[in-house]
Amino acid sequence: MATATPEIGRTKKPGLLRHAPTMAGAGTQAPGEGFAMTLAERECAQLHVEGVDHHDLVVGIALVAAKRASLAGRGPTVYDVRAALDHFGLRGHGSNATTAFAGIAHRYVAQRRFVDNVTEEQLFPQP
Repeated sequence: MATATPEIGRTKKPGLLRHAPTMAGAGTQAPGEGFAMTLAERECAQLHVEGVDHHDLVVGIALVAAKRASLAGRGPTVYDVRAALDHFGLRGHGSNATTAFAGIAHRYVAQRRFVDNVTEEQLFPQP
């Protein structure tokens, strides 16, 4: 009977590494990134942006929220989702980001480009 590989001998999951790879296109892994989708869906439930598909909007906000959480080294929270909404001006009176969300829900390359265009300084503005 074969025994399981001990935990110390297993390769580490990317989201659990202390120093995740920083090469182009590697993204920023965080534990529980999928929870950002749940939070984004809740926060965007009553939100309607003219010319933007609801699913594209939720995916875009969740991706940016997950990036913000991973840069802080933790899982996503509702505050990350709200910061993403504020970044795009979606909690205020108007938004100029309607074209940025177009069609990103089902295209990985577009998602990577979308998230990579948001910098750490934009996600954590200094007062």
